[in-house]
Amino acid sequence: MTAERDAEDLIAEAAAAPVDGWGFGWLAGRATEERPPWGYARLVADRMARADAALDVDTGGGEVLAEVPRPPKLLTATEAWPPNVEVARRTLRRVGASVVAVAPDGPLPFRDASFDLVVSRHPVRTDWVQTARVLRPGGTFLSQQIGAGTMRELSEAILGPLPPPTQRHPEHAVAAAEAAGLRVVDLRRATLRATFADIGAVVWFLRKVIWTVPGFTVDRYRAPLRDLHHRIANEGPFVAHAQRFLIEATRP
Repeated sequence: MTAERDAEDLIAEAAAAPVDGWGFGWLAGRATEERPPWGYARLVADRMARADAALDVDTGGGEVLAEVPRPPKLLTATEAWPPNVEVARRTLRRVGASVVAVAPDGPLPFRDASFDLVVSRHPVRTDWVQTARVLRPGGTFLSQQIGAGTMRELSEAILGPLPPPTQRHPEHAVAAAEAAGLRVVDLRRATLRATFADIGAVVWFLRKVIWTVPGFTVDRYRAPLRDLHHRIANEGPFVAHAQRFLIEATRP
């Protein structure tokens, strides 16, 4: 089998694989990523155990929320990507959560001061004004977010050299939170090593994590994908670095 044929088989397999939900089990044995040191799921479980009404924004397939051992009396999640909505509803039955389909960048469809806890893991965009609005006085917002320049090595392997990142800086999140009337009580950063053992893992990741290469399709980027396949074959797993930050804020 030629290297090109091998690449095409791997690419075709990854292009046909489902990417619904927010689980990454398809990458088992093919890609790895370090976990942030703060243990987001554990922090969420701790906050949920002390909450009466909680909201998970951009829940994906509900994977993190479904693992909460002691959910609050009222537990709600939002999701904007239609394929994920039904996945999340099935996943979150076990914790009694309702899932609300929302429009991308639309307002949160809840009354003022509805929740004493709002959480969000890897939100597409945090609407700080809306978050502050739906929080009760004394309520908490806890979020693990994508940091500036995340997976930059992978983006540049497909797109070529890029200018310095201008978005997703933790300092910008702090300023936006404070401008919305929230008080930031915790901010942590982490750089996490990620590896991709074959080009199929790269393709599946780029299909799922859409901001890495905006507008990614296999046909559009077939040439750099083949180049990266040869690089992996000759040099071993491709290494990139994910940027994450944890931010916790309260409404006074």
